[in-house]
Amino acid sequence: MTRIVLDLKVVPRSSRPGYLGRMADGTLRFGLSSPPVDGKANRELAEMLAEAFGTRRSGVEILSGSASRRKRVAVAGATRRPGWYGRS
Repeated sequence: MTRIVLDLKVVPRSSRPGYLGRMADGTLRFGLSSPPVDGKANRELAEMLAEAFGTRRSGVEILSGSASRRKRVAVAGATRRPGWYGRS
């Protein structure tokens, strides 16, 4: 099974949830409407990435940064690639 590893920066309580663009260092920015309390933002991020890559939420694993805005996330079992994935 192929595993995709992403470096992300999340913006909790964003008025624009979803993909926000790519930073100069290649990190992907995502806005989340949930607050960073009790894992709500991490759950929203996992659901968003699972839907984007066509996999189950259990296929999304936060490898590092679960309590940080900067995260490294692995996505397993992807059945599609979103348009923003692989863009420069």
